[in-house]
Amino acid sequence: MNNYLSLPTKYTDEIERLQSYPVKLMQHQEQSVNDLAQKINHILANSSVTALMLQDIAKLLGVTFNVDSCCLVTVTNEATGNVTAANWCSEEYIRRNHLGEMLPMEQLMIDLPVVQSAAEPLTIEDISNIQNSLVVGCECLPLPIKAVLAIPTRLRGKNNGVICLIKFQRYDWQESEKELLKNIESSCAIAFAQVIQAQLIATQQQYIQKNNYHQGLIKQLTLLSRTNLELNQMLQLAISSTAESLQADRGLLILLKYTDPLFKNQPKKQIPNAKVTVAGEWNRESQNFHKVKGDTLTQTFSVNECSLCQQVFKNLGNPVIISEYMEINSPGKVAPLFRIEALPTVLLMSLESQGKVLGFLVLQQAIPRNWQPAELNLVEMVCAQISNAIIQSQTLKQVQTVVDERTAKLQSSLELQAKLHDKTRQYVGQLREINELKDEFLSNMSDRLRYPLTNMLMSIKNLRLPGIAPERQSRYLDILEQECTKEINLINDLLTLQKLESDQEPIQFETIDLKSKIQELSASFSQRLGDKGLSITVDLPKEPLTLQTEIDSFDRILQELLNNAYTYSERDTVIHLQAFQQVESQIDQVIIKVINTGRAISPEEATYIFDKFRRGKGRWHPGTGLGLALVKSLVQHLSGAIAVDSVEISDSPVSEVCFTLTLPQFSHQSKAYTHSD
Repeated sequence: MNNYLSLPTKYTDEIERLQSYPVKLMQHQEQSVNDLAQKINHILANSSVTALMLQDIAKLLGVTFNVDSCCLVTVTNEATGNVTAANWCSEEYIRRNHLGEMLPMEQLMIDLPVVQSAAEPLTIEDISNIQNSLVVGCECLPLPIKAVLAIPTRLRGKNNGVICLIKFQRYDWQESEKELLKNIESSCAIAFAQVIQAQLIATQQQYIQKNNYHQGLIKQLTLLSRTNLELNQMLQLAISSTAESLQADRGLLILLKYTDPLFKNQPKKQIPNAKVTVAGEWNRESQNFHKVKGDTLTQTFSVNECSLCQQVFKNLGNPVIISEYMEINSPGKVAPLFRIEALPTVLLMSLESQGKVLGFLVLQQAIPRNWQPAELNLVEMVCAQISNAIIQSQTLKQVQTVVDERTAKLQSSLELQAKLHDKTRQYVGQLREINELKDEFLSNMSDRLRYPLTNMLMSIKNLRLPGIAPERQSRYLDILEQECTKEINLINDLLTLQKLESDQEPIQFETIDLKSKIQELSASFSQRLGDKGLSITVDLPKEPLTLQTEIDSFDRILQELLNNAYTYSERDTVIHLQAFQQVESQIDQVIIKVINTGRAISPEEATYIFDKFRRGKGRWHPGTGLGLALVKSLVQHLSGAIAVDSVEISDSPVSEVCFTLTLPQFSHQSKAYTHSD
């Protein structure tokens, strides 16, 4: 300082001012660094949204350094590859170039080599290399980048971001600007760290949320497989839930129907003969699942006709992922069902069971997509659930078919047993009834045989008595003759029935005057009617009436019908006897009706009234029960018919009972007949 004493004062002051300038400049730079760092720290402390925090810092740096654009890009070593960037562009440049919005500089910085270079430790001396790299990288881009000043940020020895200052005019960066950028690197590194941490937390939360959603989807499919839903409904719910959860544009569930039963024994990777059918479809446009439309259902095709389906068998066990339409071999052979031109991104996962492909789960998108391992695992688990559901449904159908068949057989067996039981019960009832008839028959026959024999025996004993009067002797002989006649008639009736049933008795036809025969029989019968106060009326046609018949059989039939009417008529009633000729459908017949008033004959009794040894309930009278049975056999012997009808009389407890005898009227030429002597 002593050297400056001889100089004038004004020069001395100037020298001191010049000597203090570096100190003041350094102090100004330190103050600028401190102010900028404080502003960055203020932004860090007061920003609640990390994405806006980087944007505020980019604007602060851009204004401070007076550049056209400032871009901040995070750099992570994580495998996710997620990058966060913030870009600021000066309002003057936007206004000068009439831009409606800021340029997308952050995407540019992510794509340029500076980001990859920032993965290695850099120093301030490397800024010139970064600038040259950026300028070269921007030559093919429609952006006027002329000068770049960039620096990587480091925290705990690792790069976590890049600060880029950009000018759209040529510019030589000052050392002070480089030094200032280097000095705020630590503050920006903290900001990048907070952004990266927030991004990791958000990514982790998103992963947890997706994982929970995926687990919920698997649980939902598991519950669906346990419900009583039909297989088609379950498959439609599965494809809709899966496609929607993975944000696909379209989902298809395809099933295969094999036409080659021996395909399971053929070598792997061989294309089978199988038909493709769509079991379910979901589209993002409708935001819901729906049953397969008619046009989709008609798009059934063979696996051999679609190269996309064939790749599943060529890569059996692995998913088939198509990112672009041109990746498909022979794209023209892809089935129209897939609409590959509109939805080129395809994921196919096979539905397998014991090495057999049951079908495919297909997810399609209009834009390219990189499937994450977790998403592929989810699709694989969904396919496993669907395969199990299909196999379970098929097994249940087979079991149900077997159960139905066995149930049907059991039901048929039970019905047969029930019928056999009913038949057995009927047979038992019939046997019981026959047994009762047998007992009744034996009792009646015993009585009918014993009484005449007893009377005959008593008459014989009385005839042996000494000193018997001639009158008594004549009486006993009459009894003996009468009882003997009864026995002979009973035996003859039994023998006649046996002959008629064996069909060994030939018919001996005669032509008779039916009107005379009926009047003769009614006259002889009228002698018995007075005992019960009965009377008989005869209704005959005026014209002559003849009949070709067997005289003995005809007499016996009419006698039995009149005897039956006498036996079961109420006292003081009239028996009507009617005969007439009837021609119907060229059939000539003679109709004879015997009508009496008495107890009604029920429909049940009418079914067995002509059976042997059967007697109507509540209509018991002494006899063998052979009369009407003999009538029926004789009528059938004469090729005729006999029927009974019972009609209630109003305001009376009795009914009108009518026996109708129908006999054929044969011509003389067509039927041979003989005359009795």
